[in-house]
Amino acid sequence: MDSLRPLVFTVYVPTLARGIGMGAAAPVMTLTALDLGASVAVAGLSVALVGLGQVLGDIPAGQLVARVGERASTIGGTTVGLIGVLLCLLAPNVLVLCAALLIVGLSNAVWGLAQMTYMAEAIVFERRARAMSLFGGAMRLGFFVGPFLGALAILGMGTRGGFAVQFVAFLLAGWMMARTPLPGVGGPALVAAPPLSLIGVGRLHHRVLLTLGAGSLLMGAARASREVILPLWANHIGIGAATASLLFGIGAALELVFAYPAGHLMDRFGRSPVAVPSLAILSVAYLAVPLTYSTITLGAVAIAMGIGNGIGNGVIMVLGADVAPAAIRSEFLAAWRLTHDGGAFGGPLLIGTLATAAPLAVAALTIGGVAALGATVMARYIPVYVPWPPAGQRSEPSNQR
Repeated sequence: MDSLRPLVFTVYVPTLARGIGMGAAAPVMTLTALDLGASVAVAGLSVALVGLGQVLGDIPAGQLVARVGERASTIGGTTVGLIGVLLCLLAPNVLVLCAALLIVGLSNAVWGLAQMTYMAEAIVFERRARAMSLFGGAMRLGFFVGPFLGALAILGMGTRGGFAVQFVAFLLAGWMMARTPLPGVGGPALVAAPPLSLIGVGRLHHRVLLTLGAGSLLMGAARASREVILPLWANHIGIGAATASLLFGIGAALELVFAYPAGHLMDRFGRSPVAVPSLAILSVAYLAVPLTYSTITLGAVAIAMGIGNGIGNGVIMVLGADVAPAAIRSEFLAAWRLTHDGGAFGGPLLIGTLATAAPLAVAALTIGGVAALGATVMARYIPVYVPWPPAGQRSEPSNQR
């Protein structure tokens, strides 16, 4: 597929809707747990269960997509997500709420892998980065808009209004996927052999998963940790919650601004000139956190983090599509997503552990080191290719350096 227009209502708008749902629910997860009688520690842990569910869901998702196809997997993932959100709305106690959030995470894993596999197969190599960056941008836009719609619902329904918005958004995304066939896909591919397990993929492709996959893991940790470091440091230096939220929103807005340009740069100049600076900027921003002492200085760091995360928009999906073997694409991409999702889940946990045993500045400096190491790994192992080849020729990534 040479044009991205057929993806508007089959990929991008459903992704936007799903992002709105996730954004609307994010602020109310902890609050709902507290309303149900959870302690502050348990309430914080409950939010992490979405990430844990996503990590656990990555394990079987590859085999599921390989067996039933991308479209059926997307619809199935949406259905599971709707069940999880409905349980969040009706949860009578913290245990049910935690199980529901875990289910939502499982849904995210299946849905995300199905969309990623489809785009890797359907989009020509020369437009792959732009297509996937727009996918990431649509999700980010939804996550940015969602809290505002959730706030309106909360005014009318109470704390769980955010989950109501999420349910409607998931339902809308699923309805669009069910009624509109994916362009360029005739149905589930016939496979000559049973889909490979995660262990099987690891055995066959351990070299790329332990090298470039390590860079993906480190990038996941660096990206997710900013959601923890910024509010914690804001509280540490006496900045109120509303101001801290505003600073985070400014950073999120910058991520949206860089969504499409990031894809264009990757298609034009390659993956490394985008991935490495993204992690380098994040590293410098984390290392600067202990030096901030006011709203202005912390705001500058938040802006730097937004830029660093924004220019790397879509790069993990693109790299996974570049190195995925065609014969076992969905199974490999499941293992690939597990590296990034594992980092995104582990990064905040690392910060929490360090923050309880050492000054918060140590946690910020540690994550800065993680981002710097990620930049080094990416610079070393990202495949090299020649972008924008002469007419009639197509470039392919090369693992030779």
